[in-house]
Amino acid sequence: MSPTVFREKGYRFFFFSREESRVHVHVYCGDGEAKFWLEPEIELAGNHHLSRRQLKELEDIIEAHYDELKSAWQEHFGG
Repeated sequence: MSPTVFREKGYRFFFFSREESRVHVHVYCGDGEAKFWLEPEIELAGNHHLSRRQLKELEDIIEAHYDELKSAWQEHFGG
């Protein structure tokens, strides 16, 4: 199961169930995908085929939706 938290600018922000416990979000678009840690701070954890411009855009979107992402993580994983 991989619940979508939200979609913005052609990106899908989601979690994988039964994955590591460190808070993070996965992002997918037609060009590729990335994973960002949310704690202790927003940090790129992995990137597959996304440009630096796209990664910066994603970081900005994650910052804007940080509280929403954290709340969704807590709700989904019970933490």
